[in-house]
Amino acid sequence: LFLAASRVDAQLIKNTSLDASIGYGISVPSDEYNLTASGFYLQGEYVLELASWIDIRPYAGVIFTKSPDNKIENQPNYSVTSNAFLIGGKTRFTAPIPWIAPYFEIGAGASIGSFKTFTPSANLDKKGLIFHIPVSIGFELGRNHNFDIAFTYYFHPIVQQFSGAAAFGISFPLSNNSKK
Repeated sequence: LFLAASRVDAQLIKNTSLDASIGYGISVPSDEYNLTASGFYLQGEYVLELASWIDIRPYAGVIFTKSPDNKIENQPNYSVTSNAFLIGGKTRFTAPIPWIAPYFEIGAGASIGSFKTFTPSANLDKKGLIFHIPVSIGFELGRNHNFDIAFTYYFHPIVQQFSGAAAFGISFPLSNNSKK
């Protein structure tokens, strides 16, 4: 039994890689006001592929957004901003389709930075560590799915806002443990 068990290859992680994404960052309040901030987004992920359709992704990134100045005399200057370091983990579910594979991600994480949501129904200004929920939809592209285009968002319930990005990513394989 020992000799037979030593020959079994039962590794859970099939492949590992690093993903880097860059994009146009945005912040919007979670209520229905027409208010947007724009800026910059950058994120890195360590990808642990469990199967061709599911992987686990610890991530770290940054988002910097700023509302435009819309000062009108005797009117409040409503704004929504995010300037934060993002860290957490998410799971990606991918349709195993060659060349163009749609995916959905969800997870949990924390943001460290400053957030401001000033709307007619909220006046929140937080600094420090807050919880967020990451959600993404996108497409993995290419023969080996080494590129992706995504809309990724982080819901910050404590400050009643979403921050996120329209992003482009590239994957750098670190290992390939799957047998072909």
